[in-house]
Amino acid sequence: MAELVVVKKSDGIATLMMNRPEAFNALNLDTMESLAAKIITLAAEEKVRGIVISGEGKAFCSGGDLRWSLAFPGGTSAALHELTARFHQAVVDIRRMPKPVIAAVNGVAAGGGFALALACDFRVVAKSAVLRQAYTSNGLSIDGGGSFMLPRLVGFARAMEIMAFDRAISSEQALAWGLATKVVEDGKAVEEATLMALDLAERSMNSFGWSKKLLTDSFDTSFETHLERERKGLVGCAAHPEGAEGLKAFSEKRKPVFQDGKC
Repeated sequence: MAELVVVKKSDGIATLMMNRPEAFNALNLDTMESLAAKIITLAAEEKVRGIVISGEGKAFCSGGDLRWSLAFPGGTSAALHELTARFHQAVVDIRRMPKPVIAAVNGVAAGGGFALALACDFRVVAKSAVLRQAYTSNGLSIDGGGSFMLPRLVGFARAMEIMAFDRAISSEQALAWGLATKVVEDGKAVEEATLMALDLAERSMNSFGWSKKLLTDSFDTSFETHLERERKGLVGCAAHPEGAEGLKAFSEKRKPVFQDGKC
């Protein structure tokens, strides 16, 4: 049987491909367990400085596998309870890992696939790709962090519109609304996402990790508390070898060299 999630590594970038093209990369329990486990592993690998997530075939990910959940021995609610436990662990690790995670949306991203793309730091979207939250049209509520990320990306009013009407969102609309970082020609999403990851890999991972954490945590803390977190981050970055290299390079009017977290 083919591997459900395939990982390839090159030049410090790990490309993680969901591999159920015949099911538009729908997420059943086995696929979700594999996806979550691989994300957790890659988050801890020091040599991996960036992650690209995409799907084989015509889809990025069509969301939870409803056929699987309807046939689950314990019933649909039990199936979704099991599935979301793994899914939520995966999106937490995406948001918490101190390295960039880029969704290469090569085709439809719906339901859980939509939420998975939103959890990533950046989204490179193919021109013909369509995004859709899909949950509410099936009588379900949004999960996978989608209800958390959506209003932070597009604003509360727009998030309410997307939630209530569940209209398909084109790549151009996604770019205009801030859901897409960049729109590229069909077939180029993974390539462009990899180039973006390589660009980021040359920068300070320590700085990126601190800044990502500060932005992620900024919505659920007081201003004074967040200022103190900023001070801690700034001081910590300055004391880190990459911070020292960055400041030295600035004073010497040259480009800093950050490699494998060491200078």
